[in-house]
Amino acid sequence: MAHSIPLGKGSISVSLPSCDVTAVSPPGGEAVDVRERARAAVADPHGPRLAECVDPDDTVTIVVTDVTRATPDDILLDALVDELERAGIAREQITVIVGLGLHRPLTDEELRESLGNHADLAVNHDPQRTVEVGTVEGCPIELFEVAAQTDYLCSTGMVEPHQYAGFSGGAKTAVIGAGGESQIRYTHGPEMLAREGVRLGRIDDNPFRDFLDRAGDEIGVGFCLNVTHGPEGITGASAGDPRAVVRELADVARETRSVTVTEEYDVVLAGVGAPKDRNLYQASRAPTYVALGARNPLRDGGRIVVPATLTEGAGEGTGEKRFHEWLSNAADADSLYREMRSGYEPGAQRAFVVARVLREHDVWVTNSQHPELVEDCLFEAADRPEDAIEPGSDVLVVPDALNTLLV
Repeated sequence: MAHSIPLGKGSISVSLPSCDVTAVSPPGGEAVDVRERARAAVADPHGPRLAECVDPDDTVTIVVTDVTRATPDDILLDALVDELERAGIAREQITVIVGLGLHRPLTDEELRESLGNHADLAVNHDPQRTVEVGTVEGCPIELFEVAAQTDYLCSTGMVEPHQYAGFSGGAKTAVIGAGGESQIRYTHGPEMLAREGVRLGRIDDNPFRDFLDRAGDEIGVGFCLNVTHGPEGITGASAGDPRAVVRELADVARETRSVTVTEEYDVVLAGVGAPKDRNLYQASRAPTYVALGARNPLRDGGRIVVPATLTEGAGEGTGEKRFHEWLSNAADADSLYREMRSGYEPGAQRAFVVARVLREHDVWVTNSQHPELVEDCLFEAADRPEDAIEPGSDVLVVPDALNTLLV
C-alpha cells in the first residue's frame, strides 16, 4: 500500500512493501467557513468588542503572521478592518505589520498574496528599528517602533502546536513577530528552553507561554483574532483577550490533532509540506516535534525521515542564517549541543533543539533541492524516502507531522 506524503504544495506516493507500516492521522474536525466564523468571533469576543476599545481618532496597528504560517490573514483583516470602521476608524488610520521576528521580509508579491486588498497597509517588521517599552523577568521588551507609536495594538495568529509555547498564537504574533532581539534571545535561550513545562502542546504552567502573555501586556496587545486548523482546513476562530483566545483554540486543536501511540518504531516518516518545507529551518520542526513532544515513538537509535523541497535552502532570514551557521560548522551533534548550552544568538535555537534530537536519532531529509546543504547541517540526504528506510523496518507514517500531537 502506498502512502501519500505532502511535498511542497503537492504530494508524493511512498511505497514500503518490505516494512511493517502504521499510518496515523489526527481525527480532524469539520472545516468551517473562515470568513463567517471570523466575523462571528469578532462580534462575540472574549471581553469587549474591538469597536468598544478604540476611539474614532485612534491609530490602530494590526500585527499579522508571515509566510511561514498558513494563516488566512486577508480574511482575518477583512473582519478586523470592518469592525474598526464600525467604530469610526478610517482606513488611513490603520497599519498592518508583518510579524517576521528574525525571518526574511515578504516581497511585494507575497504581501499581495497573503494580505489581499490590505497589502497597501502593510509594512515588514524591522528588528533593527525597535524601542524598549517595558521589562518582564528582567528582560527588556522591545517593540517595532511603528507598533510602539500606535494608539491601539491588535494581532492575528494561528493557534497550532509550538515546540516551546505549547501552542502559538495570542500575544506571540506581536511579542516575537514585531519584537526585538532582546526577548527573542531570552525566550529562545538555553535556560528558558530547559525549564520544566516548556514543551509542545502545553500551555498550563509553561514558563515560555507565561512570558509571552506578560510581554503582551507590556506592549499592549488588546485584541487578537486567531484561527486553528486541522487536516480538513480551518476548524475554529476566536477573538478578544489573547489568553482566552489561545486557551479556547488550543482545546479545539487538541481534540482534532491528538493521536495516541502505544508502540515503538524504527522509523517515523514525517510529512511537512508547504509552507514549512520551503527551508530547512522550518522543515526541521518535524523531527523535533516527533522526538521532543509528549510521546517519542522511536526506539533507541531510530530515525526520522522528512521529505522537504527546501526551495529556499536553509532559509534567508537572520534567524535561519544563524541556524545554518551553527549546524554547518559543527563537527557532530553532541559537541554542538554542549557548546550551545553556553548560549547563542536569537534564531539559532532551532540548531540547539535539532542538536538535542540528533544526539539520539538520525534525521534524513529527502526530495530536497539542496542535498549538499542537508548533509552540511548534520542531517542525512536521500532522493526518496524509500532510500532512507531500511527494509524490514517498523515504520510510523505521520503525514501531517506539524499538526499531529503524538500522545
